[in-house]
This record gives sequence, structure tokens and C-alpha cells, in this order.
Amino acid sequence: MRTVNIILKKRDGDILTKEEIAFIVNGYVDGVVPEYQVSAWLMAVFLKGMTPEETVFLTETMLDSGTRVNLDGIPGPFIDKHSTGGVGDKTSLVIAPLLASVGIRVPMTSGRALGHTGGTLDKLESIPGYRTNLSLAEFRRGLAEEGFAMTGQSKDIAPADKLLYALRDVTATVESIPLITASILSKKAAEGADALVFDVKYGSGAFMKEKSQASALAHSLTSVGTALGMKIAALLTDMDEPLGNAVGNFLEVEEALDCLEGNGPADVMEVSLALAANACVLGGKASDVEEGLALCKKALESGLPRKLFLDNATRQGGDVKRLLEMRGNYRSQYAYDLKAERSAYIARIDAYKVGLASVYLGVGRNRVKDAVSPVAGVLLRKKREDWADAGETVMTVYAKDANSLREAMPLLKDAVSYGETKPSRKPLIG
Repeated sequence: MRTVNIILKKRDGDILTKEEIAFIVNGYVDGVVPEYQVSAWLMAVFLKGMTPEETVFLTETMLDSGTRVNLDGIPGPFIDKHSTGGVGDKTSLVIAPLLASVGIRVPMTSGRALGHTGGTLDKLESIPGYRTNLSLAEFRRGLAEEGFAMTGQSKDIAPADKLLYALRDVTATVESIPLITASILSKKAAEGADALVFDVKYGSGAFMKEKSQASALAHSLTSVGTALGMKIAALLTDMDEPLGNAVGNFLEVEEALDCLEGNGPADVMEVSLALAANACVLGGKASDVEEGLALCKKALESGLPRKLFLDNATRQGGDVKRLLEMRGNYRSQYAYDLKAERSAYIARIDAYKVGLASVYLGVGRNRVKDAVSPVAGVLLRKKREDWADAGETVMTVYAKDANSLREAMPLLKDAVSYGETKPSRKPLIG
């Protein structure tokens, strides 16, 4: 078998066998197939696509390239939630302890900020002392005790994905539905989840800009996940504007705590509860979504999810006393209030522009090795449909330094659109 023949076959739009896919992927992991040939193959896949069967083969190959987390001895069900990326999306911090509180164990492997989108690990690490590099033993103990654990991808979990993703990022092949599907599912299956609920986003702040693209990705994730023997639910959610009022690392931890106390922004609560309710159905805790919603709302009222969140923070090295003391006042000294240009309704706050500005502020990264700032971010004082008087604060901006603030402000000013009439309400889900 020759690598060039596999590239040629996919370039011409033909269907690859499982053996051919395994040859090129495993060859790359083993250092036998060179990077330039894998780059060519990735571009061929990007341009010609893959059949559902090919995508299953690719996912299985990537899954089998590493170890699988052994959760024997811990009672399930094991369900994880995955978002395809957004701005202000802190729902993982709400959903994991919420599901744990109703008897669903959540083995959550999360990522860091990527491009204009935030990263769950960066948010968690803004809690003083919080560790996300858990050993398998620590991961298992968290699942057994609190019902959930939050960790990063280890070098042993789907190493093929880690290598291929890094290559996709520099070869303009990220936005490929088969490659995205295999990347997500190989990691999630390896972590021990037997069911998954997906938040597939569309809009300016999402990787999938059009709803039709998001729908196609949701279908791919569902069909391939089902073929792997997993239970899958997928929701389409709007990411044209930031989710919630906080965009940042510690700012989003604060807002997640607000949600766990029942005081979170309506949009974050709506998405979090919908995803959690679907997970309850997948896990056999509810017969339908309505019953799942009622179960989750009752759990929030009990205060148990908040307790589990703080217990998890302690288990993973976090200083909960400091976290609670810092709440509401852990902010950068480099701050600026963006005022309304005129008296009008807020017609839109563009999620992509806010996300991109947040990278300048220090929330995200331009390079993998860049550090992020826990105190940088944006607090939205107004959102779509709100009236703003001229000179009233629309958002408060925090930056890692003065230069970052200057670089970000033109983007943030441009992100806000005004209108003379109140904009119509947009559905958030579906």
C-alpha cells in the first residue's frame, strides 16, 4: 500500500477503505508517513468529503490510536456534553455539576481557547490552584465522589487526533465535517462516555456560520456516534451574539456560579437546561425532555449542583475560599466603559467581533503557547432588544494591559449595532 495512491484516490473523490484510512493515520502517528503527505490527504478530504462509513472508519482509527479510560467499578450512566465553540459559552461549568446532582456521571475532557472562541480549561484555571491535568486515578475519584471531573486531553487519549488537529489548524482544513466529527467523537468515546449531548452552534461567533452547515454537522455527529454504539442528542443553538453577559475566564466562572444559584442570564439558563434535560433522557433519568427540564430545575433549587461545583474545585486543587472572596472584584486595572453612541435600541452585538477583540484583551491566544489572562474580558451591560440612552454604558471592557485595550476597542465599538425600532426576538435553540 502506497500513501500517494491513497491521496490520489481521495483527490479523485473515490471512497477509501478502512485499511487505507488506518494506513495513513497510523503511519503518521508512527512517524512513517511524512507530514507533507498527510497535509495533502487532509486537503483532499476537505475538498472531496467522506461518506458516513468512511467517517466511522476514521473515527475508529483515531480512537484506537490511544488508550481508552477504564471506568469499571463506577456506576453509570456516563454522559458528556460538547459544544462546537462559541463566545461567552460557559454552559459546561453549569451542566457538569447539574447532571451529577441527578445521578449522571460526567467524564468531561475539555479544551482551551481556539481562535476567537473560549476554552473551558482556561476558565477553570482562573480559579486559584485549579488543576486540569488529572491522572486517571484522580479522574476516576472525581467521577466516583462528585459525579464529574474536568480534565484536558492527555497524550494517551486519541493521539492521532492531537497530531491531525495541529496539522489541520495550519493547513486550512479545520472546517471539514468528517474531520470535525472524527476529532470530537474519538476523544469523547475514549474518555468513557456512553452517551453524548451536542451543542452545535451557528452564527457569526460559531465555526459553522450558516444554520444549514450546523445541521449537517449535527447529523454527522449523530449518525457516526450511533454507529459507534453511543446514544446521541444534538441541539442547534444560535451564536450570532455572545451567550450570557460575561466573556472572559474568571468573569465566566462568576456567571456560571450565578446560574448554579438560579440567577444566571436567561439565555445561558435556557441553553444549559435544554442540554441537561436531553442528557437526562439519554441517561434514563427522565422519559422526555419536559420531565428532564423539571428534574434539572428542581435540582438547581436544592443547591446541590452549586455544592458539587465547589467540591470539585476543591478536589482539583482550587482555593474555594479565595474564589468566593474574589467574586465580583477580581478585575483588571485596565478597564474602559464603552458608551452608547446615541439613544437607540441595541440591534445586535456581533459575537465574532467580541470574540476576536477578546483575544487582543488576553482572554484567548494567537499562538498555542500564549498565556491567557484570568482578569481580562467583557461584561455586557446591554444586549439585543435593550434600550440604551446616549452615553449609557453598553459594555465594560477589561484588558491584560493598556496596549491590548487600545487594540481591542475599535473591534468592540464596531460589534455594536443600533436601531430605531426594537428588534424581533430570535429563537435561541433550533
